[in-house]
Amino acid sequence: MSQELLLDYYLKRLKLPTVRRLYKDLARDAAEHNKTFEEYLQALMEQEVIHREDNQLQRRLKAAGFPVPKTLESFDFTAIPSVNKAKILALSKSEYIRDRENVLFVGNSGTGKTHLATALGIAACRQGYRVRFWRVGQLVAELQEAQNEHRLSRLEKQWLRLDLVVLDELGYVSLSR
Repeated sequence: MSQELLLDYYLKRLKLPTVRRLYKDLARDAAEHNKTFEEYLQALMEQEVIHREDNQLQRRLKAAGFPVPKTLESFDFTAIPSVNKAKILALSKSEYIRDRENVLFVGNSGTGKTHLATALGIAACRQGYRVRFWRVGQLVAELQEAQNEHRLSRLEKQWLRLDLVVLDELGYVSLSR
């Protein structure tokens, strides 16, 4: 087996897809720019780490179940002056999650509650937190289904792994037994 095929095999076995994809190009670049072996290796490992962190973020965002991705950068604070921009930006640092505090947005329809809650959830995902977004009606249906299928305890275990739960449209659900 040739050295190149063997290296390809090892990189597959070690699950280093980015290294496998980039090692030749980065080696050529290192040679052209007189980089040391350590600089080459560092660049290669850096690309692998970046790729893995991006994949982890994409998995967290998908698992969170945001209906439409929203960011604080896309929120028009001037359109709703009653929203305290400084407070929202402070919340985007996610210290409330570390401190186990709740955040509640209350207001009329169309005042940006869902946008802000989603944006804070996405910010938390970017910081490595496990987040789940539910519309309350969707959550109630999921709970009823889990109860009917006798899997509430399994659902509870899944929830205990979450760092942040975002509940939306609470006012649209009638709370009855």
